[in-house]
Amino acid sequence: MRLVSNFKKLLVAQFLTAFADNAILWIAITWAVVSVDNHSSYVSALQASFLIAFVVLAPWVGAFADAHAKSKVLVIGNVVKLVGSGLMIFSIDPLIAYAIVGIGAAIYSPAKYGVIPELVDEKGLVKANGWVEGATIAAILIGGIVGAKIANESISAALWFVVALYVVSAIIAARIGPLQAIAERKKGYIREFTYVCKTLIDTRHARFALIGSALFWASAAVLRVALIAWAQVVLLISDTDKIAELTIFISIGIVIGSLLSAKVFRLENLRKTRFAAYAMGVCVLIFSQVDTVIGTWIILFLIGAAGGIFIVPINAAIQNIGHKTVGAGGTVATQNFFNNMAMLIASGLFYASAKAGISPIVSIFATGVLILLATMVIAMQLRKNQP
Repeated sequence: MRLVSNFKKLLVAQFLTAFADNAILWIAITWAVVSVDNHSSYVSALQASFLIAFVVLAPWVGAFADAHAKSKVLVIGNVVKLVGSGLMIFSIDPLIAYAIVGIGAAIYSPAKYGVIPELVDEKGLVKANGWVEGATIAAILIGGIVGAKIANESISAALWFVVALYVVSAIIAARIGPLQAIAERKKGYIREFTYVCKTLIDTRHARFALIGSALFWASAAVLRVALIAWAQVVLLISDTDKIAELTIFISIGIVIGSLLSAKVFRLENLRKTRFAAYAMGVCVLIFSQVDTVIGTWIILFLIGAAGGIFIVPINAAIQNIGHKTVGAGGTVATQNFFNNMAMLIASGLFYASAKAGISPIVSIFATGVLILLATMVIAMQLRKNQP
């Protein structure tokens, strides 16, 4: 019963912090659309500023999560996010403030995923991940719309709302447990991080999961910023709250896909997830050719469903391998490193394309092609005789 209660607390804390994370992003986007001339490139830079912490701090945050009770780490992450959002209230450049929010998120993330194996058994990992992903995407769905709508009325009020969400999330996270640290504090974090990376990369299933996860999040990074420019060009939508509403459909798709994934895939047949990735790539190609609102709703839903089915067993596999070998915190930090390096590169490429005046339609089509090609490559990480 205690495990069930603690997992529910994790879901609520994660929902609130993810809600706030996405709300503050759309608050910053709303500000940029009004205040910055080339806002497409600025939004790419904004996304990159958030991701930098995940890459730079990767050697430390995983070890930090494993060396402390993960409920405590969740609280610390929320407090740092709160500071970043508070700076934006006092008119600090959103690039700087959102970068600090990114530091909090980098601290928070290894504990968020690393705590799951401490709350559920191995058989329940995929299902538990589905619930966490579902709660996260539901929060992203609602948070983006609510954040943009409030920001269109008052940026300041929207930011204070975000601060309150982080406070409540921290309070709930503090009540998860009691949990204990699963590893002693160590020195030589970079050496330890390098060891974790090498150990995981040398394991075929872990390598497949790391590359697959990076593919998913790189694609998501491009689609998130491209959708803003695409909606303005193709659907002639300029209000950020209306653009945020389009994300409802991809988010609903991911929620449903995440919950279905436990029924579709098991940890022992990980290679079959490639079919969901192929479906996602094909849907992105189709999306680049859509020019109606209803068509957009349908194809975004399908992209989300395929992505949700793909990413949940990937996450469960890497957590399970890491929990049994090098520690869940270090494993998630390594996964975050690969994910966010891929997202940084993807954001940089979109920034360059936006600066060069390349149409978002072309960028989206290219993303679909790259998803298909990358899926072929990562599928080769497991032998054909592997399930």
